[in-house]
Amino acid sequence: MPTLSATLDLLRLFGDPTRVRLAALVERHELSVAELTTITGLAQPRVSTHLAKLRDAGVVRDRPRGASTLYALNDGAMPADVRAVWELLGREVEDDVLASDRTRCEALVKARTRAAGWPDALAGRMERHYSPGRTWESLARGLLGLVRLGDVLDAGCGDGTIAELVAPRAATMTCLDLNEKMLQAARARLRGVKGVRFAAGDVHALPFAAASFDHVLSFHVLCDVADPARALAEAGRVLRPGGALTVVTLAAHRHLAVTAPYGHVQAGFRAAQLRRWLQRAGLAVERCAVATRERREPHFQVLTAFARRRRRARKGSPTP
Repeated sequence: MPTLSATLDLLRLFGDPTRVRLAALVERHELSVAELTTITGLAQPRVSTHLAKLRDAGVVRDRPRGASTLYALNDGAMPADVRAVWELLGREVEDDVLASDRTRCEALVKARTRAAGWPDALAGRMERHYSPGRTWESLARGLLGLVRLGDVLDAGCGDGTIAELVAPRAATMTCLDLNEKMLQAARARLRGVKGVRFAAGDVHALPFAAASFDHVLSFHVLCDVADPARALAEAGRVLRPGGALTVVTLAAHRHLAVTAPYGHVQAGFRAAQLRRWLQRAGLAVERCAVATRERREPHFQVLTAFARRRRRARKGSPTP
């Protein structure tokens, strides 16, 4: 919980209209001091001073590019209390000055792109922009070409979207879901794919013997279940020694009213909480952290976790 002094400092930080203008601009595009000066009509020293304060508070980040320094909103590492105030401003504040800034900014960026060419204009931030064919699906399919998997369980497979990507790279693919209509759709999607089987079942009590799989996938399932810890324990139970569990789920949020229509009964999870559950399931956690944050409100964050069933140690040898 922030102290009174820290809270007052934070309110003073965003109490200056110039800092709000600058943060709003670099939220949309990565911009230099010169570009921000052109857009806002403010003096360069004033712009630099306010950017320094925003950077020190973790609101913006900077990176060098040639003789210039580019500034962008610090999406990935903004302190939680700072982000809360900034998101409140973004939802509640609309102003003619901000609208004019946006218009001038878009015109400047378009002119910059035409002058520099697409690669030069987007170097260092290509992941934030569309280009023909550069989709997340194409990236996933390309990377999966490098993967060789053993026996895989998709626990909560839905209509088989993930299984369709993974199955060609797996020795066998088992698709489990509690919803029969989803399983029917998965069967239709994966018709003709070798090594695929389907099972109706509950992730709280998987209908498989212990040590049945080399890999278990839990993609956007935990928010839908009553007892996430038990579901993870079951996933760990059916893994073979050395086998891996991959979890993708929402981070903790306050928007259950938004997610409930999608079947969610959990308002996401904290990374530390998810890590503890995985460890209690007897798994060694390799990574458990926020991987992405959605750009549109309410800015849901996605947790990914990778954990492995420890191999049985030989006599006289430590467990790796």
